[in-house]
Amino acid sequence: MKEKNIFTWNCINTWKKSAQNTFWCLIGCAIGDLGTILYFQLTGIPFPVLGIMVLAIINGIITSILFETFVLMRQKFIFVEALKVASGMSLISMISMEVAMNLTDYVLTGGAILNLRVLPIMLLVGFLTPWPYNYWRLKKHNLSCH
Repeated sequence: MKEKNIFTWNCINTWKKSAQNTFWCLIGCAIGDLGTILYFQLTGIPFPVLGIMVLAIINGIITSILFETFVLMRQKFIFVEALKVASGMSLISMISMEVAMNLTDYVLTGGAILNLRVLPIMLLVGFLTPWPYNYWRLKKHNLSCH
């Protein structure tokens, strides 16, 4: 009789691995997201807050994919394969991270403002939001980018 895999939320090793994956994703997303917000904040270009936040989300996803591609290439993936894996990673995770970070920014500052007191909160919320999903994805499908 074939043994049935039972999903559990109590695997310490999977929580550690999913935390590592989520952290790498956070770095990639934060580079594009926060860079976009900082650019508009420093230049003073008149642009709607919602527009800046949408651009920040898009740029965060792009830089996350590029960062993940770089990390995979350091693990001996060829560029095309690394880019496919990075692009095929969970957009759900990246989008949820980006939306959570930007909503936190909006609620605490009115949006599209980098504030050193708010930044750690944004990053923490951005990390915690997709982490359970990344755990589930790793545990259920054994899918990981690192």
